[in-house]
Amino acid sequence: MTIIKKKILLIDQHDNNYFYAKKFGGNYVPETLKKPIEDLTKLFEKLRNEKQFLKERDYYFKNYIGVPTPFIKLHYLTKHLGGAQIWAKVVSEANGGAHKIYNATIHALLCKRAGKKFIIGDTGAGYAGKMLSMAAKKFGLKCKIFMGAKDIERQRPNCEAIRKNGAEIIPVYTGSQTLVEAVSECMRYWVANCDTTHMCVGSTVGPNIFVKICAWSTAQISRELIVQIKTTFGKMPKKMKLINCVGGGSSAMGFWNEFMDYPKNQIEFIGVEAGGPKKSKSHAAPLTNNAKIGILHGAAQYVMQNKEGQISNTESISAGLDYPGISPLHCFLKDAKRARYTSATDEEALKAFKLVSSLETISPSLEPSHAFAEAIKIAPKLNPSNIIIVNSCGDSIKDKYIIKKRLGNYRR
Repeated sequence: MTIIKKKILLIDQHDNNYFYAKKFGGNYVPETLKKPIEDLTKLFEKLRNEKQFLKERDYYFKNYIGVPTPFIKLHYLTKHLGGAQIWAKVVSEANGGAHKIYNATIHALLCKRAGKKFIIGDTGAGYAGKMLSMAAKKFGLKCKIFMGAKDIERQRPNCEAIRKNGAEIIPVYTGSQTLVEAVSECMRYWVANCDTTHMCVGSTVGPNIFVKICAWSTAQISRELIVQIKTTFGKMPKKMKLINCVGGGSSAMGFWNEFMDYPKNQIEFIGVEAGGPKKSKSHAAPLTNNAKIGILHGAAQYVMQNKEGQISNTESISAGLDYPGISPLHCFLKDAKRARYTSATDEEALKAFKLVSSLETISPSLEPSHAFAEAIKIAPKLNPSNIIIVNSCGDSIKDKYIIKKRLGNYRR
């Protein structure tokens, strides 16, 4: 039986071989990367407990990222649906428009501490790349962003921002030309350049140290949210559901982290994967569809694969969720039955985006629109004493061309 220990951060609940529940995660890397990963692990473990580094982190989170981000009630959506109260943690108000800025900022600080001048990263929706290019510019680092050619085409606004920040975009033309290949190419580049270059993995995936750094960085979301909830309600509500989209899993880990020790019958975690087009068998939802354990990007996880164990192609309207694997931490949560995972189709996400952005002042990107789709589905079935909080972790500006293509000249 998989058990999550209380009063110990989830990221630290691995064994000596960096496995969670003895089967998820680990470090499946070539020999040439073992020393760089060991060095980065030692550096991070030292700095995360260093007062000066924590002071530096908090300074940039407040004065550069702009924390805390708003926590608001969606009055019109709640009234429209009836049932549970719907609230949003508007992380899209952070500098750059998405949660990826937390991880990017920490990696830039680590790069500086390691004495390196070059930083590289992967991106799907373009947010991780945009944020890393921003952080690189802020801290005077040279930056390369690896991005699938398909994603470059469908996420043009973020690509424009990346280039404006002075970073170079490296198109990836192999395979499905999406996030999974971008991560692979980024890692290959690091193998050849690890002496001079720091690598930032844009989500809670990859070898263990990258999972830990990302989850530790995004934990800022729940750290401030738990204070906002207690301030708003006077105490922790008796029935609360925290709903988050899940691709690699970074925003969800940040959203749930500080609530991990609460009983799940009080605070439920709901992760919403990309169900893909309604009339297609293709999707990006390994947890919802009971995928088998496999190795992807240096870690063991539930991953979409064929009978021969080859990684399956994915399909989603959301570039940020278009990934065949999932963070080892989410695999851990699923097996421990601490989180429930479901999916929303492309059509459901678009419908949710249209409803939320027409009724409220926020305009979620297609990634959190998947989470809003689940909230819209379950809210009418619950009574008003139930609190639903959705992590609106990205703004729809990056999706304007997709939205125009699918919804026409839609106006809020």
